[in-house]
Amino acid sequence: MIADGRPGARRPDKAQVRDATRAVYTAFIANGFIFASWAARIPQVRDGLGVTPGVLGLILLSIAVGSTIATPLSGLVITWLGDSRTVAVMSLTAAAGMATVAAGYRYGIPPVAAGLFLFGFSSGTWDVAMNVQGAVVEQALGRAIMPRFHAGWSIGTVAGAGAGAAMVALGVPVGVHLLAVALAVAGAVPIAARRFLPHARAPVPAGSGHPDETPARRSPLTAWTEPRTLLIGLFVLCMAFAEGTSNDWLSLAVIGGYHTAAALGTLTFAVFLAAMTAGRWFGPAFIDRYGRVRVLRAGTATALAGLLLIEAGGLLPVALAGAALMGLGTSLGFPVGISAAADDPRYAPGRVSTAASIGYLAFLAGPPAVGFLADHVGVLRGLSIAGVLLAVAFLLCPVTAPISPSNPVSTRDTNS
Repeated sequence: MIADGRPGARRPDKAQVRDATRAVYTAFIANGFIFASWAARIPQVRDGLGVTPGVLGLILLSIAVGSTIATPLSGLVITWLGDSRTVAVMSLTAAAGMATVAAGYRYGIPPVAAGLFLFGFSSGTWDVAMNVQGAVVEQALGRAIMPRFHAGWSIGTVAGAGAGAAMVALGVPVGVHLLAVALAVAGAVPIAARRFLPHARAPVPAGSGHPDETPARRSPLTAWTEPRTLLIGLFVLCMAFAEGTSNDWLSLAVIGGYHTAAALGTLTFAVFLAAMTAGRWFGPAFIDRYGRVRVLRAGTATALAGLLLIEAGGLLPVALAGAALMGLGTSLGFPVGISAAADDPRYAPGRVSTAASIGYLAFLAGPPAVGFLADHVGVLRGLSIAGVLLAVAFLLCPVTAPISPSNPVSTRDTNS
């Protein structure tokens, strides 16, 4: 489809799939690592710029703006360059953006905002491309693995945050730290991306009346007209909203709602993150055994039960149990939704781009929506909006059921 357009290209052998699997893990871990490395140094950058929290918020918005612009366009980019080249180019661009921040934060706001916009744009496209390749690897393996790739991203964020804390403790300047991270990512990811599996176009059956390449060359933007893709995007949005709400508000909800110490609120959040990482690592085995729809239904129901325990439990141990259930329940939503969007490898870039674009709206709309509700009923009760969307996600689970490519030729007959 992209990197290798030859119909009937041979199926990759086990060594190629193993190498590609490691390469995708590298891409996910590096993406999380560079983001968390930046996040760990935000306080020092703020001090260097001498800005107020409000101005800092506008500067940080540069990342979201760049990513929001990039994600809908990423399908076009991936179709043009291929997912391997896209990850390589965008990782280099992200590193350049981070290097701009590293070198420019002492000179004022413009270089920082420009660097963060570049980082957000490239990171968003990189994210979609590595998910597309993750789906290719998943299909080549014949079993679920996408959630583990997303667990790799979480591992990268933990490593980046830990390294950042160590750099702060050792007094390493922000510029030196972020420049070193940028160089490490620029060196590791493009090399890893060379081991990605190529795509191949599936031939159209004889007598179809279409040239062999016609279906594969349709615009990725066509995915925005497909009901299944849009519904998958809505499912991803609902699950991302629940995940993002927990990331942003869970600690505050427990601290305020249970009148407990800040450390215990942070502990509740840590339990949520640990459960989510565990769910993403061990979840694929359940998907392989019971199927996507059953596992996702169990997950959304589990997350909803966890949210109810947090809101109505009344005791901190109950809230901790609820946080664990929320983490487990929401862990598979985003990655499995992306896998569902990529079921037909020929059209995966456009469909993954579309589903991800819709899903990422949750990270823009979630914080203000919960914040507005929290102003009236408190943060703990404000989480209830996530419960409504979890109920919607439960109803949408069937749209993630696996499909065969629209072309009757099996994906096993293509290099995917």
